Amino acid sequence: MNDFKDGFNNLNNTPDETGNYDPRDIEDNKFMGILAYLSWLVLIPIFAAKESRFARFHANQGLVLAIFELIIWIGISILCHIPLLGWLFRIIRALISLAFLVMSVIGIVNVMNGKAKELPFTGRFRILK
Repeated sequence: MNDFKDGFNNLNNTPDETGNYDPRDIEDNKFMGILAYLSWLVLIPIFAAKESRFARFHANQGLVLAIFELIIWIGISILCHIPLLGWLFRIIRALISLAFLVMSVIGIVNVMNGKAKELPFTGRFRILK
């Protein structure tokens, strides 16, 4: 169990901006933050919580994650049609889907803990201000 916890902590060792956010905003907008990591439900906090910096932070993280997932999914789906190699790309697609699921869980855990931490790999990209 310690190995899993250590692995999670290492993966989640990203910049923490929580100190820049109002604690009341964090408490009031945790639900919106969670929605941000549920694929295209990210649109709800984008439009419904425009004034919340905390919800916008997580909406940006979720939106970037969803866009990356869509682009990679389309690319690998095309590669799955290559004769003799399609099976390999199907396996890769499954592993990448699992990786995106893990990143969504990391985001949700961060929200539930009231943290404004970037996601691994995709967290440094900004779309929303």
